[in-house]
Amino acid sequence: MNRMANKVALVIGGASGIGEAIAGRLAAEGALVFLTGRRVAEVESAANEIGRGTRGIVADASDAADLERAVATVVAERGRIDALVFNAAISEPADLMSSTPEFFDRHFALNVRGPLLAMRAAVAHMPAGSTAVMVGSTASQMAVPHYGTYAATKAALRSYARTWTAELAPRGIRVNVLSPGPTDTSKMADVSDEIRAAILGRVPVGRLATPDEIAGAALFLVSDESGYMAGSDLHIDGGMAQV
Repeated sequence: MNRMANKVALVIGGASGIGEAIAGRLAAEGALVFLTGRRVAEVESAANEIGRGTRGIVADASDAADLERAVATVVAERGRIDALVFNAAISEPADLMSSTPEFFDRHFALNVRGPLLAMRAAVAHMPAGSTAVMVGSTASQMAVPHYGTYAATKAALRSYARTWTAELAPRGIRVNVLSPGPTDTSKMADVSDEIRAAILGRVPVGRLATPDEIAGAALFLVSDESGYMAGSDLHIDGGMAQV
């Protein structure tokens, strides 16, 4: 199918994991995809692996100048952005008493300020009918010990999606959040067997999501098939935050 034929997509944090799967799925559906990441080798590898003319841009997703440069690159080559996906994020553990100002700032700089800066840079180049998807997390609706700061950043995205929808809907721009549950990526591979078992014990379907399953949901949100969805939070979590 070609649900994204001739549409221009920018995936921030698209060089690995869920972001790479999303970039690949959009490209396979006909989109002209640009993806970003911080590491040159990773960015080049992802773009080459996806193929179909996918373009990689090395950029720090928490840096305003880098995000503006990434947007400017897309606009210079394609003239517009039809789909913006912000996937870049950091997730580190710390309980209340061990959380420092630096820890807080590091998480909010990437997970919250990054999407805000990306939207500010991109929105002038997003025509009517375009979409933005912020990758959130089921953690935004759950108590996850040691990950309270991470959860708070994702809850902030949920709030932003509501506000940005109210502000941008008159221009024909839709904004939604996609909230994955635990997903089988390299980050999850680094988790101990004990923690992995504890996580799976909270997932009713009893397994991790695949990156492709999350990418399928992202495709739905940026395609015309979700044309009546705006300001929503779509959970792809195996029931983890639902039951």
